[in-house]
Amino acid sequence: MPDYSCVDQPYLLQMLFYPRPDFTRHPDYAWDLFVDTEDGVRLATRFYSGGEQWPWILYFHGNGEVASDYDDLAPLYLAQQINLVVADYRGYGASSGTPSFTHLVQDAHLLYGTVRDELDRRGYSGGLYIMGRSLGSISALELAFHYGLSLQGLIIESGFASINRLIYHLGLMEPNAELGKIEQECLEMIAKITIPALIIHGRADMLVQLQEGELVYNTLGSADKKMLVIPGAGHNDIIARDIPKYFGAIKNLVTGTGERSDT
Repeated sequence: MPDYSCVDQPYLLQMLFYPRPDFTRHPDYAWDLFVDTEDGVRLATRFYSGGEQWPWILYFHGNGEVASDYDDLAPLYLAQQINLVVADYRGYGASSGTPSFTHLVQDAHLLYGTVRDELDRRGYSGGLYIMGRSLGSISALELAFHYGLSLQGLIIESGFASINRLIYHLGLMEPNAELGKIEQECLEMIAKITIPALIIHGRADMLVQLQEGELVYNTLGSADKKMLVIPGAGHNDIIARDIPKYFGAIKNLVTGTGERSDT
């Protein structure tokens, strides 16, 4: 894991994280599970289940989002016969604590292990995929690197290879050696990811530009990788722009069927 101490500074965290508390009750077909960290923080996850033998996606959402936002989107995954579990970061949704990049990565490992245990306990037999949207790409790439042998695939949507690239784009810091080291270590990590992968990006994304998704795609060590670029899609309307292509690409990765996702 890269050393994120240089970006875990109060002024940067205020600019880069948008936590939103939310305690919306889960739908009848879902359940919530809370995970306690060693430092006394409680992390929230929400499981959306449609079938015991269906594969699962462990999903790390974007900034400003919370797990309950996916109450409306989960049925679109279930329609593809894919179960979904969404994790909330510290300070987001029903999770306690304060977010930081160090905790974003550290907590991802705890969440992964807990989700694995929960699915085993409940008798689910489908494989597990990791997905990260925007900010969530940090957690997803970390887990894909460390647990690739036990994962079926990786999906990155509107993501980036390293947080320093977003910091530069937003003009929050000038390039320096510490930020450069984070990027170097992240790129080295991505190059060692070899599981099947799908990169989805909006061509008109102005927050995390298309070149960032292309960098992730080109750096991945996966022999089986595809990239879907959705014309006209920005950062936050990428699903709405083309629902059939978006979920067709995901279904193609997860089940081997669905619309082709080649760029």
